[in-house]
Amino acid sequence: MPRIRATTILAVRTAAGAALGGDGQVTLGNIVMKNDAKKIRRLHDGKVLAGFAGAAADAFSLLERFEAKLRDHQGSVPRAATELAKEWRTDRVLRRLEAMLVVLDRDHLLLLSGNGDVIQPTDDVLAVGSGGPYALAAARALMAHTKLKPAEVVRAGLEIAGDICIYTNRSIEVMELS
Repeated sequence: MPRIRATTILAVRTAAGAALGGDGQVTLGNIVMKNDAKKIRRLHDGKVLAGFAGAAADAFSLLERFEAKLRDHQGSVPRAATELAKEWRTDRVLRRLEAMLVVLDRDHLLLLSGNGDVIQPTDDVLAVGSGGPYALAAARALMAHTKLKPAEVVRAGLEIAGDICIYTNRSIEVMELS
């Protein structure tokens, strides 16, 4: 069975605001199966953004669990992320899920993985997925050498990744928190 590849997710957080974006491509082997997939979501009354990379069903399951943890911890992104990561690592069923989550609010930007990792990037720029390295490099360069707003950096970074990565397209969705 050919491997399904999908997703480039890019997040940027600055004092001026935060933004999260994703491309729309889902590829099965050498065929583009979908070009307008929605891979980012608003959570907790729009105060938290989340994006996913990996198996879609696994990611949706994790998004639901993360949203429940947000409710349980009064919207605290670090606490919800830590609790989900602990559960993800120790639960027999969850351990088999193949996905990563990028979550952010105005004060925090975190990556959650199935290994129990909760990682906060040093430079407030984070990317995952097939085109993640390209989007990350582009966003870091744009942050260092331009005065673009976070949403503009995210869009430009994803466009650059879409031009380089065959598993990423230019059907881009960007959400921002100001």
